[in-house]
Amino acid sequence: MIDVPDGYDCHRDHGPYAGVAAFLGQIAADRPRLASGHKVELYAIAPWLDPVARPAAEEEPIRFHPARRTACLAYGAAEFAAAWAGTLRHPVTVRFDHVADADETTRELLDALTRRIGSSPLRLDLRDGGAREPVAADPTPEATRAALGDSLARGFYHHAARVASRGRAAVTPEGDLRHWWAFTTGLATALAALDRAAEALDLYHEARAATDDPKITMSAAYATAMLYARHLPAAEQDPAQARHWLEQALHLAAGLDDPRQRVLSTVFYEQGIALLDSRAGEPARALRLIDDGLARLTKALAPGERPQDLARLRHNRAQVHLALGDPEQALAELDTVIAHDPGNCEYYVDRAALHRAAGRPQAAIKDYGTAIRLGPHLPEAYYNRAVLQQERGRPESARDDLERVLAIDPGHLDARIALVNLHVERGAFDAAEEGARAGLALAPQEPALLCTLGLIRSERGGLAEADELLTRALAGDPELVEAWTNRAAVRFEHGDVAAAVADLDRAVALSAAPVPRYNRGTALMRLERWDEAARDFDDALAQPGLDRALRRDLRAALARCRRAMAG
Repeated sequence: MIDVPDGYDCHRDHGPYAGVAAFLGQIAADRPRLASGHKVELYAIAPWLDPVARPAAEEEPIRFHPARRTACLAYGAAEFAAAWAGTLRHPVTVRFDHVADADETTRELLDALTRRIGSSPLRLDLRDGGAREPVAADPTPEATRAALGDSLARGFYHHAARVASRGRAAVTPEGDLRHWWAFTTGLATALAALDRAAEALDLYHEARAATDDPKITMSAAYATAMLYARHLPAAEQDPAQARHWLEQALHLAAGLDDPRQRVLSTVFYEQGIALLDSRAGEPARALRLIDDGLARLTKALAPGERPQDLARLRHNRAQVHLALGDPEQALAELDTVIAHDPGNCEYYVDRAALHRAAGRPQAAIKDYGTAIRLGPHLPEAYYNRAVLQQERGRPESARDDLERVLAIDPGHLDARIALVNLHVERGAFDAAEEGARAGLALAPQEPALLCTLGLIRSERGGLAEADELLTRALAGDPELVEAWTNRAAVRFEHGDVAAAVADLDRAVALSAAPVPRYNRGTALMRLERWDEAARDFDDALAQPGLDRALRRDLRAALARCRRAMAG
């Protein structure tokens, strides 16, 4: 049993995961076998647990973690702590101090843990006060820069922004340009990751006004291009501006004294041009740039050097092959990418999508599982795997994955919709209604949730409420076939057969599926419009892949129409 201290100091001055990392470390030491199943998240949160870890900044990442990764880490860590709590024989209270002043990562993990432990013997005492552990005196610019690099590499962007801001306040471009630029670009990187790209853009404009140093202005030009191409809100992205700044970066790269660095910088800046070309409908031109870049990069690097850099270019090439309509070549490229960089979860997600499109669900499920392990706990990988499990007739497995998605990201609407629909399919209307209303609390006008809630209310006899919900769904998405079909059923049940037929006319115009035609035929029979009903039943029977029960019902209805027309 772990020796729980009087309290864990969570103040942000001690960095990301202050307090909670120490707690998790003690559990890991107490239950090493249990911890072995959560290595990725535990090593990310408490890197001293990893016996072969190096400072994250020394890994020289070419891609930064997305900001949402911390939610995934929190989920995995909470699962680990909850599993440990389930082994306790007696109640244990753990106190965390200075929670109100904790780093965002700490608060996120405590929130996840509070939701997860439920009625276990573990109790959390979250306090805003308590004893403060001493904090080291203000570090040197070198130490601040190292701390900034570590936070950026680990994806802890709120902390990185605070560290960078402190560093910028301690130096000036006139007195220490090298450190001032490191803190400025580090702050901009953190802000862009936190969806504050406009502020990052201002920082690069400030840097250009402060210095004409060619290396700094080159880096600032490339970063500015990527803000315009990727990070600004969609309505503010500007391919022309992105291309302009990339051309500036390439011009400056051409003047670098070191021939090797000149090649490396030029090749990677050209990948930005290739991205813009591909988006502009010129994938063949993009492919030529990537192929040329790979050739030059391979020549410049020693065998086995910088495999992740080569993997990045090959990943770009795979995406271009996909844009050119060659999924098999894209898949072959991704196989090579993963061989170069087997620890990157993104590549497995991309390859899984190709396997899925090619009708290889088992291979896709395997790749999604690897992505979940490496990510860790990627919501999109769980979601996509759930869709495949449902398609393969495994609703329980699908439900487990969807519930994991929502535990990590409660705002994931696609997962919410899919889970609600699974509940409906198994007749669990209480769970379905609870899920639909929870989703609508986050997105009150989401048509798919309004439609499903309308179906649930109609099943429970609330026809007026169902009609109102389905009408709202159609206001948000007039092409939602299910809403037209369901509202028609409600109006048919209410006795307004003509209105039901009108709704089904819209459904049939939007979809060739057999059910709207069967329903319209049924309503037309009620109006004794036998020949029109017979045409609907005939059309529905002509559709491929009918299940046996629907085929039987269609044939019986068609026979009835023919008897009525003959008599």
